[in-house]
Amino acid sequence: MPSFDIVSKTDVHEVDNAIAGVRREIETRFDFKGSKCTVERTENDIVLLADDATKLEQMQELLRVYVTRRKLDAAALDFSAKPERAAGDALRHTVTIKQGIAQDLAKTIVKGIKDSKMKVQVSIQGDELRVTGKKRDDLQDAIALVKRMGIEQPLQYQNFRD
Repeated sequence: MPSFDIVSKTDVHEVDNAIAGVRREIETRFDFKGSKCTVERTENDIVLLADDATKLEQMQELLRVYVTRRKLDAAALDFSAKPERAAGDALRHTVTIKQGIAQDLAKTIVKGIKDSKMKVQVSIQGDELRVTGKKRDDLQDAIALVKRMGIEQPLQYQNFRD
C-alpha cells in the first residue's frame, strides 16, 4: 500500500552553522563592542545571553536571519520562554529547537484528516505520523490538506512509497 511519513526534524548542523554566523556578527558589529553577549547550543536548546533587552532583541533577530539563510524554517525555533535575569543586569533567554511532532499536534492532524472523510489511514508512531492509502492521489490530497491546516511548526513529508 502507498504510504508516507509526516515528520518535523530540524538539521542541528545547520543550526550550529547559523549560530557560528551570529557569533561572528556579534564580534564584528559596533553596537556589540565591549558587551558580553554570547550564543550557545545544548542539545535542543539555544541560550542567548545579553547585557540588556535591546541587545537580546537584536540577537534574536540575528538568529532568525541566520537560520533562514541556512535554508531552515525560523518557525522551528520556539521563542515563547520568557527571558530571565542572569548575573548583574544581563538577560538569559532559552530558545527551544522544535524536534518531532508533539502528541496534541499529532492528534489535531489526525482529527483534521479523519474529518475530511479521505480514504487514508493515519497512525501516530512516536513523534511522527504514517499515512497510508490505496491510491497515490489520496496521499497527495492528504499532504495538501495538512499544508492548508496552517500548522506553525515546519513539517516534512518523507518516505513516499508506492
